[in-house]
Amino acid sequence: MDSSTNQPKLFRGAIPTSRHELAASIPHEAKHVAPPNFIIIPQKISMWGNNQYRDCVTAEEAFAKACHNPTIFFNDAYIIDWATKHGVLNGATLTQVMNYMQTDGFTQTPHVYKDGGYFSVDWTKDATLKSAISLGPVKIGIAANQIEKAYQSTGGKSGWFATGFHADPNEDHCVSLCGYGTISWLAQHLKVHVPNGVDGNKTGFAMFTWDSIGIIDEPSLLAITHEAWLRNPTTIIIP
Repeated sequence: MDSSTNQPKLFRGAIPTSRHELAASIPHEAKHVAPPNFIIIPQKISMWGNNQYRDCVTAEEAFAKACHNPTIFFNDAYIIDWATKHGVLNGATLTQVMNYMQTDGFTQTPHVYKDGGYFSVDWTKDATLKSAISLGPVKIGIAANQIEKAYQSTGGKSGWFATGFHADPNEDHCVSLCGYGTISWLAQHLKVHVPNGVDGNKTGFAMFTWDSIGIIDEPSLLAITHEAWLRNPTTIIIP
C-alpha cells in the first residue's frame, strides 16, 4: 500500500497497437443475438503484478483465464515470471501478448492454457460489443486517468462507478470487459447500490482492472476506449 494515500499502487503499461495492425485485423461479426444482460464474475481475481509492474496487458490475460468455468487461477508470481520471460513486464501492445498466448500460453501442470484466435471488436456498435462480451471477456486498450479516479473512490474494492467521462486520446492501460446490462442489474450482481445521480436504467459495462470489477456507463466507455479484441475461444486447454 502507498502509505501517503493509503491506496494500492497502480501501474499501467499498454502500448497502442499500430494503425496498420489494426487495419489488417479480422473484425468480430455479431452472428448471434446476445442476452439482454450478461456478466462473468470469477471466483478469485488478483493484481497479477500490476501493483508492481507495468504488466496490465498480461494481467488481463490472467483475468480472462479466471473467467473460465471452472476458474483457472494463476498466482501473481507466475504471471510476473511469464511476463518477464516474454519481455512484456513493463509495457506491451495488446496483440503482442495475445500472440504469445497463442504460441506459449500459461502452464499449470498438466495443462497449457492458450488463447484462441483474436478478432477486433467495434466497441462503438452496441450490438457488436455485447455479442463479443457474451462470448468471452473483451480485451480493451483505454486511457486510464479517469478510471483510476473511479477505482480510488472505493479504495480499490469492486463496485466502483465510472460515469461522466470526457474524451481522452492517451491510451496507456489494458482492462477487460466481462459484462453488460443496465447499471442497476450490474450493481445488483456486484452487490453495490447505484449512487445518487446515476440512472440505473442506462446501459453499463462491467470492467476489470487492478484486482477489481467496476461499472462504467456507455458514454464514458466510448470516451476512453481506443481498441478492443475478442479471443475466440478465450481459452484453449492443451493436455
